[in-house]
Amino acid sequence: MQLSAGDAGDAGDEGDEGSRGKPETEGVAGPAGATGNRSPRADDPGELRIDVRRTGPVRIVSVEGELDRDSAHGLRTALAGLSEDGVTRILVDLTGLGFCDSTGLNVLLRARQDAEPAGVALELAGLRPAVVRLFAVTGADTVLRIHPSVAAALAADGGPAGPTGPTGSGRPDDLGPAAREQP
Repeated sequence: MQLSAGDAGDAGDEGDEGSRGKPETEGVAGPAGATGNRSPRADDPGELRIDVRRTGPVRIVSVEGELDRDSAHGLRTALAGLSEDGVTRILVDLTGLGFCDSTGLNVLLRARQDAEPAGVALELAGLRPAVVRLFAVTGADTVLRIHPSVAAALAADGGPAGPTGPTGSGRPDDLGPAAREQP
């Protein structure tokens, strides 16, 4: 499935886990209007790219580039409706996210609110220090479960935990496991 910041409205539940147990990639996003699988371009680091895949009951949404008022619609559309078809968790991988403003933060908070009534947990993984700081300053780290990495998130049971994961205190001076894992 192809997604881009401009036309991520095609995000649906195409594809499932392959017969060999490996996650099947559902979509790779390029710049708005692009088609086909693409690698992120080093010459345009601000471009938002979104990849959606599934591992069992976990939908993984990987975000790369910059998430701001101009690109937030792509992520908003990609997260809409992902809580269907046996998905119990949506894991947003922000490892490749270099920048996030308040619009991007609000998209993530709204997606969490939309997923909860369906019994789906929305969790985040791999936040870079600047993004961790945004979440700490705004208090979003007290309502979103944040994991240091995708691997740690997948190893977690997905059950209730502290706002920053099993080891985070949620205090403003404790930026959670994501900050502690960063060099």
